Amino acid sequence: MERAERIETLAELIWDYHHLHHRLEKVDLILALGSNDIRVAAHAADLWLAGLAPRLMMSGGSGKLTEKIFDRPEAILFAEIARERGVPEEALLIEPDSTNTGENIIFSRRRLEEVGLLPRRIILVQKPYMERRAYATFRKFWPEIDPLVSSPPISFADYPTPQLPRDLVINLMIGDLQRIRHYPARGFQIPQDIPDNVWGAAEELIALGFDRHLIRD
Repeated sequence: MERAERIETLAELIWDYHHLHHRLEKVDLILALGSNDIRVAAHAADLWLAGLAPRLMMSGGSGKLTEKIFDRPEAILFAEIARERGVPEEALLIEPDSTNTGENIIFSRRRLEEVGLLPRRIILVQKPYMERRAYATFRKFWPEIDPLVSSPPISFADYPTPQLPRDLVINLMIGDLQRIRHYPARGFQIPQDIPDNVWGAAEELIALGFDRHLIRD
């Protein structure tokens, strides 16, 4: 098997692991977590337009991946995209200060409490390769709710863009896999089982040089 084909096979295995395949149903709130992928905002808006929740919340300030590419907080940009797709102002909530996934959850919960909204059921929207880590983080910081998780329905082959090239995506999702493995011990997530073949795929890709987004400490 050629190197490029092998990389693709290993990356697909990790990509598939990150998906939770939740079956969506009507909830009280759709919560989109900010990121460098504006397709997340469009997908969250489409879920709202499909009637899956009465309110749509965008969460995110400026993170490591967006502070140099967006000129405003992620949540503000995401809300603009939602409005363009037809979500009315009265349905939108914005949390523009969080800088990582844990803060997305903590700050969003705080904002909802401030306005007197206490959702019991939530759809959590993130990038495809962050579904599992978003879920594990949410359950750590908001354990009373077991969220449904969704992401833009895009295959690994079709996911890369000029702004999110293939090699960057592979580096990022290996970094997320490493965080799923190590963050529970740091109090950032609930534990998630990682099959041996998935972790082995990551180790092989790391050996091939896909190590740019690993935690080093």
